Amino acid sequence: MSLTRPDLDALPPYVPGRSVPGAIKLASNEVPYGPLPGVVEAVTAAVAGAHRYPDMGVTELRGRLAERLGVDPERVATGCGSVALFEHLFRVTCLPGDEAVYAWRSFEAYPIIGATTAATSVRVPNTVTHGHDLDAMAVAITDRTRLVIVCNPNNPTGTAVRKAELDAFLDKVPGNVLVALDEAYREFVTDPAVPDGLVEYGDRPNVVVLRTLSKAWGLAGLRVGYLIGAPEVAAAVRKVITPFSTSLAGQAAALAALEAEPEMRRRVDLVVAERTRVVDAVRKVYPDVPETQANFFWLPLGDRSAEFAAACEQAGVIVRAFQGDGVRVTIGTPEENDAFLSVIL
Repeated sequence: MSLTRPDLDALPPYVPGRSVPGAIKLASNEVPYGPLPGVVEAVTAAVAGAHRYPDMGVTELRGRLAERLGVDPERVATGCGSVALFEHLFRVTCLPGDEAVYAWRSFEAYPIIGATTAATSVRVPNTVTHGHDLDAMAVAITDRTRLVIVCNPNNPTGTAVRKAELDAFLDKVPGNVLVALDEAYREFVTDPAVPDGLVEYGDRPNVVVLRTLSKAWGLAGLRVGYLIGAPEVAAAVRKVITPFSTSLAGQAAALAALEAEPEMRRRVDLVVAERTRVVDAVRKVYPDVPETQANFFWLPLGDRSAEFAAACEQAGVIVRAFQGDGVRVTIGTPEENDAFLSVIL
C-alpha cells in the first residue's frame, strides 16, 4: 500500500541546472557578476537577528516594491521566489479538476505545481517559431479554466509576446479567469513592442504580474519573488503563503538590491550586449535559433539535445538540455560565452 499519492509516481521532478566543479555553468539563467553592492553587508547584518522570526507581512519590502512600481502595498505579495507564488496562485484559483492553461514548452515547474494542487494542466503547443500560440490558448479556455499563464519572455525558449497579440488575447479571456503574466526576465527585454505587464494591464482585475529578484537582481540563492494583482487576489495569496517563507536574509538582501538599481541596469546592459554577440555567432551554425528577450537563448535541437549538452560538458561547459525539444544556454561573461562558442564554431 502506498503512503503517498500514486498519481505522483508519473510526475517528473523539477530538474535544476547542474553545477559541475571546475566547469562553466550556463544552465540556470543566473547573472554571473555576483551580488549587487550592499547585499552582502545587509545579509550579514540581518543574520545577527537570525534567532528571531522575520516580518511575516514583509511590510518594509512590500512597501518599497509598491513605491517603486507605483501601486498600493495591498496589491503586492512576496514569496520564496516567483515559483512559490505560482504554487500559491494555483491554490487560490483551482479546486480539484479545475483547469490551468499554459504554453508548452514553457517553465517546467507549471505542470509539477498543477499536479500537486490537483489542477488539470492544459498544455498548448508552442508555434513553429517556439513562442506562445495565443490563438490556440484562447480556444483551450473552457468553463473549467480558472488560471491561464503567459510566460513573457518564455522560459526556456526566450521568445516574447508583443503587445498587439497580448491585447487581443486578454480581450478574449473571460473575466472570471485569472491570467498570470510570468515576467521573471522582464529586465532583459529590449524590444519596445513587448509590453510591461504591470504598466499595460495592471488595471485589469483578472491579471496578475509575477516577477523575481533571482535573475537580473542577482538573488537566486536567497529566493525572493513578488506578485502584483488586484487587492483581493493579493490578499488571497498572502493568506495561503507558507508563514515566514520570505526569510530574514532574503528581505534584507532584497531591500539592499533595490537600492542598487543603477548597477543592476549596468549589468543587464552587459548581458544584453553579450546576448546579441553570442546569438549572432550561434546562428552561423544553427540559423533557426529564435529571437530571445531573456538572458538565455534556445537551440531547437530536438532528439539531439542530450548529445549536444554532453559534448558541451566534455568541453567544460554546462548547458540545460530538454531532451526531445532543445537546449537552453544562459548568457554568461564574455569569457564564459567564448568557451561555449569554441565548442560549436
